[in-house]
Formats: sequence, structure tokens, C-alpha cells
Amino acid sequence: MECVHHKNNHSDCIHSVPIFSNLTHEEMLEVAHITQARTFEKSEMVYMVGEKGGKLYVLHTGKVKISRYSTSGKEQVIRIVESGEFLGELSLFSSLPLTDNAEAIENSTMCIIDGGKLKELMKKYTSIAFKVMDELSKRLEKAENLIESISLSSVEQRLSQTLLSMAQGKQVILNMTKGNFASQLGMSQETLSRKLAALEEKGLIKQKSNRVITIVNREGLETIGNT
Repeated sequence: MECVHHKNNHSDCIHSVPIFSNLTHEEMLEVAHITQARTFEKSEMVYMVGEKGGKLYVLHTGKVKISRYSTSGKEQVIRIVESGEFLGELSLFSSLPLTDNAEAIENSTMCIIDGGKLKELMKKYTSIAFKVMDELSKRLEKAENLIESISLSSVEQRLSQTLLSMAQGKQVILNMTKGNFASQLGMSQETLSRKLAALEEKGLIKQKSNRVITIVNREGLETIGNT
């Protein structure tokens, strides 16, 4: 893990994060003052379960996978963090050790903000606190929806609903590997491959590559998702 000393990395990183968007330039400099820039190589761990938290990690460039492992060693991907998003936020409000793993899945640059000092700034600039709360609320809603989907929906329903929600026009562009995508949906990669092939055989989708899926028949996919 290599420390980066370019001052611009701090301000660029902070400007890219929505929770700081309402701050003035002077206020952002205050955040930059408590921030350290670092780089992580692909497959390098940003943090692991059980480590002491207390920092907010802001991703400037690259991608980071957040995951947990069951007692049997099975990985559950929680989410993929992209540029402008943050991680490690739960440890800011708890004295407990970190409960998930964060792994760089691309070479990544990150701003690491001291949690204690950030909480002091939250008191001073309440817009930061409210935006963090808003983001946590959205993540909780997504987590609850995923739990409901896994509990009540079939594999076909879950996959169809996810493809529809991810679609930009007719294109679904995965920001992760098929293995990580399957884990995030709560299924094995083999099951995902079979179900995608079945949807393609029905003329509902077309797999253009490992990362690009075209929705050919939206109504048909919606029918499966709502069944």
C-alpha cells in the first residue's frame, strides 16, 4: 500500500463525493486537512473483518468489493463501490470491529478520512451528517429489498428484476465479474449462467459479452419478474 502525496488528490477526491457537495471551498479544505490519500493495487485488501474501524474511505478511482464470508467459507458480495462512493461508514458510529471485507478489484486511489475528526466536522456542518444518514438509509433499503427478494422470489424472478433495474435503455453493463454478480444475487455462478442461458433461449435477453447483456423483450422479462 503506497501513500500518495499529491495535494490535488485530496481535493479531487472530496469534490467527487455527494456528501460534501454543499460545502464551500474553504470548508472542503478543512476536510482535506484530515484526509490521507492512498493507492491500492488490484486484489489488495483495503480492510478486513475484525480490524478496528473509525475511518471513512472515499473511493476516487477504481472499484472495491465489499463482502462477507459464511462459517463454511462461502462469499457473499454486499456491493461494488465505484468512484465517488464511500465505505467503512458503519464503523464511524460503532466501537465494534469492522464486520465486512473490502478488496480492491481494480487498481484504486482512495482518500481516507479520520473518523473522529470527521464527526467533529459533522457537528459543525450538519449537511454532511444528513447526507451520510441519507446514504445509509438508501443502503438499508437496498439490503432489506435484497433480503425480501431472496426470501420470497424465485431465482428467475430475482434475476429478471435485477436486470431490469440495472438496465440503461436496453443495455445492462455489469460493473463486476459474473461470479461477484451471482454472489450479490445470492446464487452460485453456475446457477446464474444457467438462468441467463435460459432467458436468452426464450428470446428475452442476448449476452453480447461477459459484461454486456441486451434486453430484447422487456415485457417478457417484466412478466417473469412480477410473477
